[in-house]
Amino acid sequence: MNIVTNWLARYLDSPSRDYSAVSTSPPRVLANILQPADVLLVEGDRRISVAIKYLTQSTWSHAAVYVGDVFEQGGDDPDVLIEADLEAGVVMVPLSKYENLHTRICRPQNLTDEDLQGLIDFIVARIGYQYDLKNIIDLVRYLLPTPPVPVRWRRRMIALGSGDPTRAICSTLIAEAFQSIGYPILPTIEIDQSKKTGHAEREIMHIRHHSLYTPRDFDISPFFEVVKPNLVKGFNYKNINWAKKLQ
Repeated sequence: MNIVTNWLARYLDSPSRDYSAVSTSPPRVLANILQPADVLLVEGDRRISVAIKYLTQSTWSHAAVYVGDVFEQGGDDPDVLIEADLEAGVVMVPLSKYENLHTRICRPQNLTDEDLQGLIDFIVARIGYQYDLKNIIDLVRYLLPTPPVPVRWRRRMIALGSGDPTRAICSTLIAEAFQSIGYPILPTIEIDQSKKTGHAEREIMHIRHHSLYTPRDFDISPFFEVVKPNLVKGFNYKNINWAKKLQ
C-alpha cells in the first residue's frame, strides 16, 4: 500500500496542465507585508489542488503559516513559511515557492506576545511530521469529472485520514495550532437561552475538530483579516500606466 500511496502522492503533486499561473503579490511585496502568524492561502497549480478546490468549493487549495526567519538563515530568500507538503511532510519553505501563484493573506487579530510565541513554537515543533497519506486514496476519487459526492458530505471527506498525530494536512495543522492558543477560526456557535437579558444573548463557541478545517475557512472566518498588499502600500489608481486603447 505504501508503494501505491507514494506513487499517487507524486502524481497528485505534479503540476496540472490546465492551470494558468497568476501572481497577485510577488515575494518581495509579501515579504514587506507578512507578519508572524499570518496564514498564506495559495490557489495551487497541482493535480491535488483540483480535488481540494472541488471538495471545498473554493479558490484556495493550500495554506501555510508565516513564522519569519526563526532559524536566522539570512540571505535573500530564507525559509519563512511552514507548511505540510504532500511529499516532504511538514517543512519550511521560502516565499519564492509561490511567486507565480495566486495568494491571499489572512491575519489573526490582537494576539498577545505569549500566544504568538506559543503558536510559532507549536508549528515549528512539528517540522518533520509526515503528510497524512491515507487521504490520498480519497482525494483521487474526486479528480473524476463529476464525483458522486453530495455537497453536504464533502467537508467530512477531508477528515478521512489516519488520525495519527504525527501526520498532518496543511489546513488541519494550522487549525490545530490556533486551537492550541484558544484562537477561533470557524467555531460552532450556540445561543445560551438561559442567559438572555433584554435583547442581549450570550454566545457560546464550541471548537470544531481540527481535521474538519480547510484552507477556505481562514478566508471566510470573521476572526481573520484579509490583507491585500497593494492596498496596504497605499494604492492610488491614478498612478496606473494604462496601455493606449487601439483606435
